[in-house]
Amino acid sequence: MQQKGAIQIIEWEDLDKRKFYSLGVFMTMTTRATVYPASLIRTRLQVQKGKALYSGTFDAFCKILRAEGVRGLYRGFMVNTFTLVSGQAYITTYELVRKYVSHYSPSNTVKSLVAGGAASLVAQTITVPIDVVSQQLMMQGQGEHLTRFKVKPKMMVAATKRKLTFGQTRDIVVQIFAADGFRGFYRGYVASLLTYIPNSALWWPFYHFYAEQLSLLAPSECPHLILQALAGPMAAATASTITNPMDVVRARVQVEGRSSVIETFKQLLAEEGVWGMTKGLSARIISSTPTSVLIVVGYETLKRLSLRAELVESRHW
Repeated sequence: MQQKGAIQIIEWEDLDKRKFYSLGVFMTMTTRATVYPASLIRTRLQVQKGKALYSGTFDAFCKILRAEGVRGLYRGFMVNTFTLVSGQAYITTYELVRKYVSHYSPSNTVKSLVAGGAASLVAQTITVPIDVVSQQLMMQGQGEHLTRFKVKPKMMVAATKRKLTFGQTRDIVVQIFAADGFRGFYRGYVASLLTYIPNSALWWPFYHFYAEQLSLLAPSECPHLILQALAGPMAAATASTITNPMDVVRARVQVEGRSSVIETFKQLLAEEGVWGMTKGLSARIISSTPTSVLIVVGYETLKRLSLRAELVESRHW
């Protein structure tokens, strides 16, 4: 019988790093492919004025599927796969900072808060240029009138999928660089940090908090992985709700080419009121729920599979 509340956390020093990284790439790729359509829908909802194009998440899904097909839900996905690098950087930073902070504080909340924020800072520095390009690609099709950059018609009829995907990407990259120079690829960087650092810093403490609370309520024989799988989306919904206003501003800054986070926030508030701050929230929670379940189950399983051989027999789940 396991003691209630005793959720075992596998720390960095317990891992076989070779297994950890090789299995981690597969896990990250699978997760991104699963939730990408919801991310695309969220971006289009956040950028549109009022309800000019879509009335909600389900309406957007149906219209995109009808007008653009399944491929329309994966616009920019190939470019977005390059964020695999940032995913590995995020995991590594989180675990290393968590280990470092443990020398100064035994509190799991403090370790999770600091490590989550630091991991997001590193990851966003790598991710923002990729996001800028992929978001422009997401807006093509029904949403192209909402963005400054449009794919040239000749690229839309390329002979192969490879040419279509990377032809559009090259076209967008050239346009961004011509209009804004290298800085254009970091448009919205501050907004991204203001969105994702708090989101990450909040998610980890809430995740551990919910997991511990659930373990106190559940039967002692209940597998910890089930409790962690439930805690993940609960933490994601909490963090997403708190940080969504900044996420709306980030999307508009990056897609519309704005330069001021504060002015974008003021304009959004003036034009659409407080409810404008909730745009895309349902899509964000919908995407974060399976993402969190996959991340938690995948990440915790990954850590267990990557546990150093001599420690396997000493752990009970």
